[in-house]
Amino acid sequence: MAEEDDARIRTLQSLRGKICEAKNLGPVSGPNRQSTFCTISLDQEEVFRTKVFDKSVSPFYGEDFYFEIPRPFQCLSFYVYAKSVFQRDLPVGKVPIRKDDLCQYNGKEHWFSLQPVDPNSEVQGKVHLEMRLNEVITETGTVGQHLVVRIIECKELPLISGQNCDPYATVTLVGPARSDQKKTKVKKKTSNPLFDETFFFEITRSSSYSKKSHFQVEEEDIEKLEIKVDVWNNENLAQDVFLGETRVPVKILRNSHIHKAWYLLQPKGNGTKSKSDDLGSLRLKLTYIEDTVLPSACYTPICNLLLKSPDVKPISASAAHILWDICRERYEAVLPMVRLLLHHNRFVPFVSAVAALELENTQEANTIFRGNSLATRCIDDMMKIVGKNYLAVTLKPVIDEICESNKTCEIDPVKLKEGDNVLTNKENLHVYVQKVFSSITQSSSSCPPLMCDVFRSLRQLACKRFPGDPHVQYSAVSSFVFLRFFAVAVLSPHSFQLRSHHPDPEISRTLTLISKTIQTLGSWGSLSKKLSSFKETYMYDFFKSFQEERCIEKVKKFLDEISSNVSKESSGLEDSVVLKEGEVHKRAQGRKHLGKKNFKKRWLRVTNRELSYHKHKGKEALCTINVKNILAVEKVDESAFNRKNMFQVVHTEKPLYVQAGNCVEASEWLEVLGQVSRCNEGRLATYHPSNYTGGAWQCCKSQSSNAPGCKPCTTTMLANLQLDIDCDRETERIFSFLSSNDTKLQNMEDACATLAVYQGPQREQEEHSKFTIQEPKETFQTLKQLRNIMEELERQHSLRNDTTAQYGSLDNPIVGKTS
Repeated sequence: MAEEDDARIRTLQSLRGKICEAKNLGPVSGPNRQSTFCTISLDQEEVFRTKVFDKSVSPFYGEDFYFEIPRPFQCLSFYVYAKSVFQRDLPVGKVPIRKDDLCQYNGKEHWFSLQPVDPNSEVQGKVHLEMRLNEVITETGTVGQHLVVRIIECKELPLISGQNCDPYATVTLVGPARSDQKKTKVKKKTSNPLFDETFFFEITRSSSYSKKSHFQVEEEDIEKLEIKVDVWNNENLAQDVFLGETRVPVKILRNSHIHKAWYLLQPKGNGTKSKSDDLGSLRLKLTYIEDTVLPSACYTPICNLLLKSPDVKPISASAAHILWDICRERYEAVLPMVRLLLHHNRFVPFVSAVAALELENTQEANTIFRGNSLATRCIDDMMKIVGKNYLAVTLKPVIDEICESNKTCEIDPVKLKEGDNVLTNKENLHVYVQKVFSSITQSSSSCPPLMCDVFRSLRQLACKRFPGDPHVQYSAVSSFVFLRFFAVAVLSPHSFQLRSHHPDPEISRTLTLISKTIQTLGSWGSLSKKLSSFKETYMYDFFKSFQEERCIEKVKKFLDEISSNVSKESSGLEDSVVLKEGEVHKRAQGRKHLGKKNFKKRWLRVTNRELSYHKHKGKEALCTINVKNILAVEKVDESAFNRKNMFQVVHTEKPLYVQAGNCVEASEWLEVLGQVSRCNEGRLATYHPSNYTGGAWQCCKSQSSNAPGCKPCTTTMLANLQLDIDCDRETERIFSFLSSNDTKLQNMEDACATLAVYQGPQREQEEHSKFTIQEPKETFQTLKQLRNIMEELERQHSLRNDTTAQYGSLDNPIVGKTS
């Protein structure tokens, strides 16, 4: 039973951050400065690429990124490339960061010096070796020693041009005056080759033989000998590609008859190196998170305590509010709590309670929900999660038009360029604002019910707090839906997945002007804001054009519709929204009109209605599959086609096999397609992880092409929300934040104890003003419960941490010596 329990322990990784800017980029770009871009690689697999930045020695990229890391990795690398039109892009430099070093950079921006990119240093993977000494008697009767080296296997070798490599290994005994080399056979199309080949090397001959001298090697020889293993990709007609090496000193066998261990492959140590100062530097902000998620039963106590929070009186004594109090400077601590409350349908009562607490301390109606409080943070995170599709339906088409048409909209006289026509620019901006404003104010039927429930609660609370102010019912809602949702998404569409990259400076300026306008229109309608309050004269003049367009009435009508008790009728014609698109390689199973049974480069596109692929982006669809006909979306075993990062879409006809560009892309495709099809009727319970070829399924050898699958399908949670929430992981995140703030928890306990018994002057309470303690005894009880639960979770983690992988094992390989 314990073994089954441990099998459910998961290690989950994610990376969030920003590629900010580079400065003083090196000479690779040459005198004719070329455009540059950055990439991110897990080991040697590219998983992210910025857009190309025009010619500059110090480009500002400003690219945010976030992805789940779906596999083990050794090194995270950031590359800067010079874009070339007629030849391969040229590497300017790189920033490699070992996985073990990532945590020291968490959450803060750092400048990193670019290092040279040498093909001999671009390595990844592990090799499994066994070494032993054998005693042999030669033909002359003397006793000698043979070193026996067995190359067992390699793991996680890199892809070469997106394909599995054809690896082989050379094994060399290196000494002061010798270099004996052997070579394994080439293994075809695999990143995890099993060699299992043994090689013999003569080491020494002893002058006499006795039992005492058994396996004794002369000191001077063994100190100078080492085994060097090089792994290569066989290129046939071209030069073989170096994949990595490791060096093991023979003296390691002094204390052990047999040495068997995994080694990390290392770069060649004798590559030419440039001075890092010559290549420039890169400013990065990184947050790497690795969670060890225990079995669900371990989290039941803390999860139950957090979910009780909406019922605790006062709300400030609840576990969820305490988490905010002690992690206030770590806003990311709120997100897992929000996700947990959303999943269990406890979000609305909780946020209503914390909003009521905030309103108690709000003295003026015109400052309602303007601060960065627990209520505003929770609602911000909720809108990002729940309103993702709502934003896509409402804003994505017009944002795409703005970014792709790229019309000049600058109306600030100080920033106008030579030749700009301010009247034309003003007209362009007016058209864009009208389109965005209309899209928003006509979108109430698409607003998610949960958001409407929250807005209705806020509206009621605001009216109760300020009964004499007729506008507060609108400002309570507009301060979120306009100022914190739509206006922010317009300003940073890439942060809301409305665009794949940060817009260039000119488009970014246009979006800034539109965002400011939308903010003002939203608050103008609710607060009757006067034009004279605008700081910029050019904005004052611009807004005059909206005076006759009944904006106030449209805003109020929209706010009424998304926050009243009146149920909204959907038009029934849901707009088609692109959820993901990108370049892939596809292979069809048994459908002639999909092409030959080989892999072809295609543009894959999934909307909330259909999955289609095209010869190129923007071309007509070669094939379209209604998402309602998708029966399963699952990974494909690497052995099926000797390709990594493959998945299959099983629908009412034959499976569609797809190879994504990298592991992160594959994971994202699986998530999006799984989400859009998870409520379909007739979803399969089992699937085939391999393909049907040669008259049989290669996974289970069943000869019928219609045979039921041999492996259970991935389960999907049929939650009301359009997302899956891993509650165990979210609870583990909360536990991590609480653990890292243990001192503050203790301080809060001490504050509660002091306030419970001390009724002296206000001075004493001011010392504890950093915490919200309305009822010391109730808060103290919650803190004690939290403390007990955390101690038990700590114990559960300690039990499992005792089984740390042995040094030299597959999970904890040796970092070998390099030349």
